[in-house]
Formats: sequence, C-alpha cells, structure tokens
Amino acid sequence: MLSGLDIRDMLIIDRLELRFQPGLNVLTGETGAGKSILLDALGFVLGWRGRAELVRIGAEQGEVTAWFDLAPGHPAQAVLGEAGLPAEDELILRRVNTPDGRKTAWVNDRRVSGEVLRALSDTLVELHGQHDDRGLLNPRGHRQLLDAYGRLEPAVAATRKAWADLRAAEKALTAMQAAVAAAKAEEDYLRHACDELQALDPKPGEEAELDTRRRLMQGAERARGDVARAAQALGGEGAEGLLNDARRWLEAGAEALGQGAEPPLAALTRALVELGEAQDGVTRLLEAMDFDPADLEAAEERLFAIRALARKHGVAPDDLADLTSELAARLAALDRSGAELTALERSLAAARAAYDAAALDLGRQRRAAAVRLDAAMAAELAPLKMEQAVFSTDIASGDPGPEGADTVAFTVATNPGAPAGPLNRIASGGELSRFLLALKVCLTAEDSGLTLIFDEIDRGVGGATADAVGRRLAALAQGAQVLVVTHSPQVAALGQHHWRVEKRVADGTTLSRVLALDPQARVDEIARMLAGDIVTDEARGAARALLAG
Repeated sequence: MLSGLDIRDMLIIDRLELRFQPGLNVLTGETGAGKSILLDALGFVLGWRGRAELVRIGAEQGEVTAWFDLAPGHPAQAVLGEAGLPAEDELILRRVNTPDGRKTAWVNDRRVSGEVLRALSDTLVELHGQHDDRGLLNPRGHRQLLDAYGRLEPAVAATRKAWADLRAAEKALTAMQAAVAAAKAEEDYLRHACDELQALDPKPGEEAELDTRRRLMQGAERARGDVARAAQALGGEGAEGLLNDARRWLEAGAEALGQGAEPPLAALTRALVELGEAQDGVTRLLEAMDFDPADLEAAEERLFAIRALARKHGVAPDDLADLTSELAARLAALDRSGAELTALERSLAAARAAYDAAALDLGRQRRAAAVRLDAAMAAELAPLKMEQAVFSTDIASGDPGPEGADTVAFTVATNPGAPAGPLNRIASGGELSRFLLALKVCLTAEDSGLTLIFDEIDRGVGGATADAVGRRLAALAQGAQVLVVTHSPQVAALGQHHWRVEKRVADGTTLSRVLALDPQARVDEIARMLAGDIVTDEARGAARALLAG
C-alpha cells in the first residue's frame, strides 16, 4: 500500500506531503490545478519514463519520496532480494532530479538504478489513464495480458525453452551442413595433403636436428683430411718414431753419460705418454668423422622435403605435425559427417515436435483462459450499465515464436447485433472508459499488494453511468488501495478519503497544493463539481445527497 508521497521542488510544487489510506482515495480539482503533476511525481520516483523537465524553475534540484507498507510475502520483497537489498516491511523510495537531467535514486537509503525502481513499481502500482499506458488498447500486448490473467507463465516458460531448443537444433544442423559442404569442396585437397604429410611424418624439432647433422657431416668431410695428416704426423713415421729414436740413442750412451742422461730420458718418456693421448684423441676424431656419404644425402633430402612442405602450407616446420593431425581430424569428421547429419536431423525433428506440443498446450490453455476472461468481463460490464455489450478474446493462429503460435486480440461489440471490432475503434469515449475499467479489474483481480491508480477513468460518462463507475471503483477498493483522479462528482462522493488539488499565486509564482478535505469542505468541493464556479445551496444539497449515497 502507498502510505505517503513527499514532493519537493517539482514543476509547480514547492513542498507537498500526502498521507494515503487504504480504500478509495479520490483527488479532485479544476482542470490545470496540478492533478497530473502528482502522477508525474509518483511516476518519477517509481522510475517511469515521463516528461524530461521536472525540476521547479529556480530550484537546485527536485526530489520525490514515496513510502509503501509491504505485507508479508509481498512480491516487492523478491525484487529487493534479487537486487541485493534487505527486505523490510516498509519500503522507502527516493529519487532526485537536477536541472541538467541527472537522476539519482535510493531504496531504503541504498543507491539503486532506474531499472530496480521500475522492477519494484511493477509490484507496487498499477496505473491506468485515459491513454492506457499499459497497452490495453494495443493488440500487441493482448497476448501477454491474457497470459498474465490465466497465470500461464509456466506454460509460456516451457514454450520459450522449447523454442530455444528448436532454434539451437536448427543452428547446429545448419552449421554442420555448412561445415560438411565446405569440407566436401576441398575433399581432394584434404586427402592429398593428408597423404603427403602422413607419408613424410614430420616430427616437432626434427628440422633443427636434421640441419645440425647436415652441418656436422658437411664440416667433417672438409676437415677429415687435415685430421688424417695430423694422425700421420703423430704416428710411427712422424713424431712417435723420432721420439723413440731419440730415447734409444740416449739409452745407448747412458753408461758413458752417467746420471746426466736421466733427466732427458724421463722427459722423453713423459712426452711419449702425452703423445699417446694425442694419438688416441685424433683417432677418436677420425672415427667420429667417419660417415657414409649416403647419410648426408638422406639427411639433406628429408630436410629439404620438410622445409618444402612447410612453405607449401604456410606454417613453421615444427607445426607440420599439428597440421597433419588437424587435416586428419577434418577428414575423419568428413567421413563420419553422414552419421552426424542424420543424428542432428533427428534432434531437430524431436525439438520441433517438442515445441509444437508445448505451443499446442499453451494455445489450449490460452483458449480456456479466454473463456474465463470473457465471462469475467461480462460480469464486470453489467454493473457498469453495459449489459448488452459483448467483450470477446479472439485467438487465431500466427507465426511460431518463443511464446507460441497464437495471436490474441480483445474485441468488443457495444450493441446487440453490431459487428465486433478492436477495442479502441468500436467503443465511444465513455464506453471505452468502462471497458477498460472492467478489463483492468479482471486483469488485476488476483494481484496482491497493488495500489491501483485510475486517471480520469470516468471521462465521457455522467449521471447514472458515472455512479456505476464510482460504485465499481468503491467495490474494488474494499480489498485494495485505489487512487482515482476524477472530475465526476458521483465518483468523488463514493471516495473514503478526499483531496482537492488547487493552484495559488504567491509573490508572482504559481504553486500547486493539495488539501485533505474534512466533511464540510468535501460538501463544498462536490458542490463545486456539480455547479461550477458559483456554489449554491441547491448544489450543496445535491452534494450532501450524493455523499449520503
């Protein structure tokens, strides 16, 4: 329930605080007094999109605060939970607007976005004006309204899921068909390239290893002659022979030389040992450099083949192995694509059957809900002096979509035998107001905790019909909070709480204010609504009669 509304520096309101009550609350006043401003201010704090320039001229900012009492389990508490806000029994919304258009909002002193405000407003307030902002006159929204009336969201959700599954199956099959077509277009290339790569079977790092071996063998071929000559120079015909001759000659003269021969003999012995180690090293070098020329030729041939394939496919030599695996996988996918296509086609058929079943079930539930809505509308129209009018919910087949394959349109026939037609084309202004009131009552009958606001719903009706509209609003307010902006004295007289909106001029500035009316002031206001500017005793008497019921 909307408990209060505090408005500061918005349009022609400098400061206004209203306390609302359960039941039927009526707001009256002359045209242009500012009644619509109250709704603009309420819409602003609820995050609705409305007029851009709301800040009162000369003010630094405009501010609106609204507070609501929430019953246990109120739907707004779920919205608060999803937004990460604490769920409390009292909900305080505050929104500030600056002259440059910047808006800032809080919920229970927590900063929030306009989206959160709008989500909360859907659970708090239902507004109906003469231009039907919620889409009752727009056939595009009729299917959603019927679904809401019939509580068909589970069936709608199931249909949405079935539609999503169907589209996913279609997308998967289309993608597979495209991939198969592309693969078939290059099948010959794939098979030739794959055979060529698999025959060569290049390994990661092999190109570098082959290049190193090739360089070693090429270097060995050039250096082998020099190493062989070194081995010859160190051998028996070279240094080894000469050293051995020198040692023999010294040993032969050792007796004559005495101890003087020992140092050179020892040195020669050491030299022969070192010479032996050098000979062993050179021998090992010769053995290492001993290769078959065919090995060099084979290494060069494989190295050049790997490099040629890498250039051909535009990859690094080390990536040829991965390319081989990739091409083999594509060929394997092509080879098994027939079975996969068959499986995807079966999945698509199953998804289409599931969607058709879900859409058919949803259509049946919609037709059942339409029968209930038409009956409920007939019951609502009778007290509104429209016993002969016929409201019908027409359901026809349409293009399949996420919410089924039905088109829904509300049509009316205002007189017996008259052709039915769209709501906004057949009904006159007064009839349209009553149709929309009845429809609004039916669509919100089971909504809990909503504050219902009717902006001049009685426009175009008067006398007994206006009285009927007022009595329906009063009956609706018995289990809810209803706010009505009205120019009808019959409707105003049935209100449980009454405010008058009026303009005044102070220091050359026009301001709007709202006054809560006591019983005598209420008589005067209803008399004004009956008589106009000059209120007579007869008008007051008529007002008292209306208030007496």
